[in-house]
Amino acid sequence: MAVPITLHGSDELNDELKRLKFTARPEVVAAISEARAHGDLKENAEYHAAKEQQSFIEGRIQELEGVLSNAQIIDPTSLPQDGRVVFGVTVELLNIDNEDEVTYQIVGDYESNIKLNRISVSSPIARALIGKEVDDIATVNAPSGPIEYEIVSISYKG
Repeated sequence: MAVPITLHGSDELNDELKRLKFTARPEVVAAISEARAHGDLKENAEYHAAKEQQSFIEGRIQELEGVLSNAQIIDPTSLPQDGRVVFGVTVELLNIDNEDEVTYQIVGDYESNIKLNRISVSSPIARALIGKEVDDIATVNAPSGPIEYEIVSISYKG
């Protein structure tokens, strides 16, 4: 099944994969070799820590390779700019109740990061926004109750 991901998100995941394969993996292999040289492996904390780190790195490499091999990479700048909210766009919203403004980019699950204002396409807010246009009202069913947002702007930047 194809997993949607922005071009920027794909680049970030590829960078992480390269770092893990060509920097982190060799470092942990060297740490394991060094710990082995210290003798008895049963009571060697450095050896066990390095093996655990190696397991994490190998698992993350497999996860990233799986995601990237199934990724449907979407460049927001190449989308038809028809004024609708779609995957990859950046949306400026106005909370109708408290007049707070917030800007989100709608991205894939593997690249979402609320600290960077990137929300997953499968999140409740993104699902409420998809297909809407500027000046439309989107109602998000939040745990605290429905929240209404007015769409202020939509941009198709990368």
